[in-house]
Amino acid sequence: MELSKTAVTLLVILFSSEKIYLQEYPDEQVDELLKAGIEKIVSQDYNKAAKIFSNLNENYPEIPLGKIYSAAVEITKAYDYGVDFNSEFINDNLENALKAADELLEKNPENIWNLYFYALAEGYTAYYNALQGNFLGALNNGFSAIIKFEKCLFNDSAFYDAHTAVGVYKYWKSRKTEFLNWLPLIKDEREEGIKDIIHAFDHFSYNRHLAANSLLWIYIDKKEFNKSIQLAEEMLKMHPESRQFKWGLARAYEEIDKEKAIEVYFEILNSYRKLNLTNQSQEITLLHIIAQQHEKRGNKEKALEICRKILNSNLSAETKEKLGERLYRIEEMERDLSSEKIN
Repeated sequence: MELSKTAVTLLVILFSSEKIYLQEYPDEQVDELLKAGIEKIVSQDYNKAAKIFSNLNENYPEIPLGKIYSAAVEITKAYDYGVDFNSEFINDNLENALKAADELLEKNPENIWNLYFYALAEGYTAYYNALQGNFLGALNNGFSAIIKFEKCLFNDSAFYDAHTAVGVYKYWKSRKTEFLNWLPLIKDEREEGIKDIIHAFDHFSYNRHLAANSLLWIYIDKKEFNKSIQLAEEMLKMHPESRQFKWGLARAYEEIDKEKAIEVYFEILNSYRKLNLTNQSQEITLLHIIAQQHEKRGNKEKALEICRKILNSNLSAETKEKLGERLYRIEEMERDLSSEKIN
């Protein structure tokens, strides 16, 4: 059971990025639509991204890219906003993408684009299955995707997007199963994985953002927080409103400068507040994290104030359901802080 959970964790880490780019596609119009649509996902303009990928699918129904990224937009938006997934739309697009990719592979199984289409479709399917709690489906699709990513590299070692995917997998597979590294057939591939990702990051590819985000969290995992901060700040110069890179930046600052971490978390919080979402789960999550940072800094009065503010809020049933166990942890934190204040 523990190994199954670990494997699913690897798949979520591998496919959860909101920016999976491709090498330049040979059709110029497809390439332009991909660049424009993916850039809108990066900037969190999901409505425009959805329109672009719908257009891509209408103009090029025979290739799966429009379907894959239409599903990706919906998954990313729901995950970012903390709202329910549009399951019917996502499932329909991913299933049709897999069918289209399968038809292309039957016609030409060695074509690197056909391999990549299928790997990408399976990767998103694996990620979505994991988010929905379908762990067996996530494992099946995820490992199949990795095999195809590796075959892409076998056919073309300069296919940098596959380098990123395989590198991320190598690192986290070894990281999550490091307790087995003493076995003779279990190889520690963490450094090899990092080299793969850096190789992709250092070369021109649309996947540079995924490589950056992957490296950011790997550096955090390795406790190389200054490297993580430097990389996040570099990416935020290009995408200053990106919540994805701000989350990583704030997490790294937790270990170096908690006051700065609080500042960045507030930036993320305010960006959600501007959206006027009916579901406040992301706001409450951020407030809880901010309260934890205040407590660690010794500012327990402020931490208590935030906890009480959360608990006195008129939260919707949807928000309470999304928060789940976090609300209990906030209640426990409030009780502990109140007890310390009394004593």
